Amino acid sequence: MPARKRIKPSVRRSPRDLDAQLRAFLREDLGEHGDLTSLAMVPVERRATAMVRARCPGVLAGVAVARRLVALGAPGVRCRVLARDGARFHRGSPVLSLHGPLRGILRVERVMLNLLGRMSGVATATRAMVDAAAGTPVRIRDTRKTTPGLRALEKAAVICGGGVSHRAGLFDAFLAKDNHLAGVPLERIASVLQRAVVRARRRAPLAFTMVEVDTEAQFVALLALPRGVVDAVLLDNMSPARMRRIVALRNRTVPWLKLEASGGVTTASVPAIARSGVDFISVGSITHSAPQVDFGLDIVED
Repeated sequence: MPARKRIKPSVRRSPRDLDAQLRAFLREDLGEHGDLTSLAMVPVERRATAMVRARCPGVLAGVAVARRLVALGAPGVRCRVLARDGARFHRGSPVLSLHGPLRGILRVERVMLNLLGRMSGVATATRAMVDAAAGTPVRIRDTRKTTPGLRALEKAAVICGGGVSHRAGLFDAFLAKDNHLAGVPLERIASVLQRAVVRARRRAPLAFTMVEVDTEAQFVALLALPRGVVDAVLLDNMSPARMRRIVALRNRTVPWLKLEASGGVTTASVPAIARSGVDFISVGSITHSAPQVDFGLDIVED
């Protein structure tokens, strides 16, 4: 089968989509009546300078999003970025400064800190996995186990942490998992998949085609597929020893096929998985269980 152009999965939203999402976040906090406390206590002419600092160490993500939020929610406030996305920071590190009407600063404060905390938490969790795989060529990938409504932002944070993004959703790639193959006899897996991939490619461009297996027998069954039908195989919940056997078989027979490990991955298990020879490790916990990084905003001058 001739090689097909691969479509890179996109984790970026258009500026219009991002703006709509950020406005929705602001509406959640401001409702119909706005910041009632600040409107009652802070004179409209009062100006201030505020500093956003980290209250614990981590890896930064979300400063560009925070700056856009300020532009939308407090257009009179100037936002200066003091640290770049992807940078490591320490407790007390300044990441943003804000100068302008104090009402505007207070209006966007909590939404801004929530987004910085969530995205930096994901980036920090990702960097821990990347560091655990250091010394090997394996790459850390995310999954679709994301917070509803925040997927694009969380996947962008994964990239800030040194990971790579998997598919953006069900719409941009073909990934046949165990539930798709339920009831399909082992000897028919290859033919069923080949027909399904043809149908999927008729519907839309695909970033990649992948199949999940949880036994060596299933992997062997896939070897009957012509080159170009499947780009990668997901090895689900396998021991490092089993993965090494499959990697050796891949190297002898289908060296172009990418292998990805998944299932219950932790920072402690990453080194052994990485040394098995797989190309990717996908980790749901970097998004679904990433701790929030704490940031604070303090008025430093008014």
